Amino acid sequence: MQAPFIQLSELPEKEIMPGFFGRMIHTDGVTVAHFRILKGSILPEHHHSNEQVTNVISGELEMTIGGQTHVCKAGESAAIPPHVPHSGRALTDCYVIDVFRPTRDDYR
Repeated sequence: MQAPFIQLSELPEKEIMPGFFGRMIHTDGVTVAHFRILKGSILPEHHHSNEQVTNVISGELEMTIGGQTHVCKAGESAAIPPHVPHSGRALTDCYVIDVFRPTRDDYR
């Protein structure tokens, strides 16, 4: 069982794909991923069985979800249903918090 209190700086940072650096918190039901994304980094179109909520904390992240494109800025969130194709592009350096349900076993 993971400790109830977590210091993010003590979690290992993993480069999930070029320019996407994440620190992951896993519980039995969700994965919370704190991502540092470098300007110009591309998230290729993909889909997965997880429900996802992307919360932009800083920066500007252009996201396309189910064919709709929007520039998400600090304070905005995007809800992505399971199996819906989505992609993204960091217009600036970004910090986002993604929440996935159920857990992202591929991020462990």
